[in-house]
This record gives sequence, structure tokens and C-alpha cells, in this order.
Amino acid sequence: QVQLVESGGGLVQAGGSLRLSCAASGRTFSSYAMGWFRQAPGKEREFVAGISWSGTSTHYIDSVKGRFTISRDNAKNTVLLQMNSLKPEDTAVYYCAAGFGIILSSIRSSRQYEYWGQGTPVTVSS
Repeated sequence: QVQLVESGGGLVQAGGSLRLSCAASGRTFSSYAMGWFRQAPGKEREFVAGISWSGTSTHYIDSVKGRFTISRDNAKNTVLLQMNSLKPEDTAVYYCAAGFGIILSSIRSSRQYEYWGQGTPVTVSS
């Protein structure tokens, strides 16, 4: 069992930065691939970034490449999403998710993730 709690969301002007944090409980955190997803009002939830259990492999959607960075600290049971050069279209509720045994080719699929946080809202004003 893994419990996830996100923090760090808020209101920021376009061009600004935010750092989202996901704190995980459970001794097997290091065994899980982790992902960040987001859902904007009226839209489907979409994959944003993912990181392998070891932290050696990361994946991003094209729209955030070069602006967002996902990282993890298995000793602290934490996953971070550093978001720079934010745009109004990044406005959404951001969710942290954990999945066991996810192969890298499937890391973008929300169906691969077993545990989800409650979400943290991010609003980027123009």
C-alpha cells in the first residue's frame, strides 16, 4: 500500500516557476515508477512526466520538455516536479501517481498506476 500526498501548487504568473512535491508512505516506494498527471477543467487527465523506479529514466510530454523536470529521492520517499517558464495552458490540477512493475513503454498510461494522490491545483495567469 502506498499513500501519496501532493503539495506545492498555487497561483503564479506566466513565466514563473513552481515546484510540486509528492510525499509517499510505504517502505516499498523505491520499487514504484512514479508519474505526474494533470487535468484541466473540461479536459481529460493527461500524462505530464514519469520517472522509473531507479530514477535513471524520465519521460515527458512534448509540451513540457525543456520546462519541467521530474526527479525522485528514494531515501526521502519523495518525487518532485520542477516547473519553469509556466504558461496559462499549464493550468490544471496536478496528480502524483505510483505504479509497480510499469515497463517504460507504458509509463504514460494512467491505467498502469495503482495509487493516486488527491491532487494539487496550479493556476498560471497571463
